[in-house]
Amino acid sequence: MSRPLVIGVAGGSGSGKSTVVRQMLDRAPAISVSLLRHDWYYYDHAELPLEERAQINYDHPDSLETSLLVVHLKELIAGRAVEVPQYDFSTHRRLAETMRVDPAPVIIVDGILVLAEPELRELCEIRAYVETDADVRFIRRLLRDTRERERTLESVIAQYGETVRPMHLEFVEPSKRHAHVIIPFGAENTVAIAMLAAQLNERVRRAPEDRENA
Repeated sequence: MSRPLVIGVAGGSGSGKSTVVRQMLDRAPAISVSLLRHDWYYYDHAELPLEERAQINYDHPDSLETSLLVVHLKELIAGRAVEVPQYDFSTHRRLAETMRVDPAPVIIVDGILVLAEPELRELCEIRAYVETDADVRFIRRLLRDTRERERTLESVIAQYGETVRPMHLEFVEPSKRHAHVIIPFGAENTVAIAMLAAQLNERVRRAPEDRENA
């Protein structure tokens, strides 16, 4: 098999990364894709009570087991399936169950810090950064965390001010200098999304030729 096309998609929390990925795949429906989300790899702090787990800075690179994600990504690139961790955001715990991810011609890795981690971004052949205004990102995060992650309004606001915004300015925003493609306006930028989808289609179209010439 030819080497899979690895696409890294980064951007601030609430920037619309997942929507960009979904729309990109909608434009390439016949392509088999493996997806790895960086936030599946949060460390499990089972030794701490819930109140203390909620106070951890989850926007700092040290909160994520990136080394394991790198191992899994390399395995997928080599054509081997992996068992990836699953994370419960309402309890701040890893689940006992894992999820199998199979190799595919295209691998997408998304997360706020994907481009901030040197070993991870070096494995990404295409690096995209989704750029969205801070107020829009905050509103999206507020709605998501209160509706889907059982957080209170007060806790979301406190977390944003104490860790999300400072870590965005320190780690996430500077990482866009490593991007090949910056996507302003997020999922509304249909031109940029179409360009990425075209790359997916072209890579898969060429895969049989690459194997013959290998």
